[in-house]
Amino acid sequence: MVDIFDLLGDWEQRYTYLVELGEGLPQLPEIHRTEENRVKGCMSQVWVKAYRDPTDPALIRFHGDCDTSIIKGVLALLIQLVSDRTSAAVESLDVDEFFGKLGLDENLSPNRHFGVYAIVELMKQQVRTLDAAALNAG
Repeated sequence: MVDIFDLLGDWEQRYTYLVELGEGLPQLPEIHRTEENRVKGCMSQVWVKAYRDPTDPALIRFHGDCDTSIIKGVLALLIQLVSDRTSAAVESLDVDEFFGKLGLDENLSPNRHFGVYAIVELMKQQVRTLDAAALNAG
């Protein structure tokens, strides 16, 4: 992913790529557009849903959606980054480091940064909930 963003020289190209990523995000089923899955603290309407990989329950996957193109692209990027990873890998995500490597940190407004942190925090919280449910079931 870092290599792709390195090839996209300026912010305009990166912005266009993020919008394209968002357009490619699979539709989030209406059943998952719940208050529990809504990202609080984000100016956009964003939903994210964590679930276990049906073929390998040690891995976590995510679905998500957003009503604005740029944040939907950021959401798609985050979903690509943390889907099909372990709980520990999701928990260890450092948004600042990742966005710094992609060169996005200097181009997103403070409000959008806050929203991205809120998305990642909800993702991590959902993973903790999945882990707690698995522990209680086991």
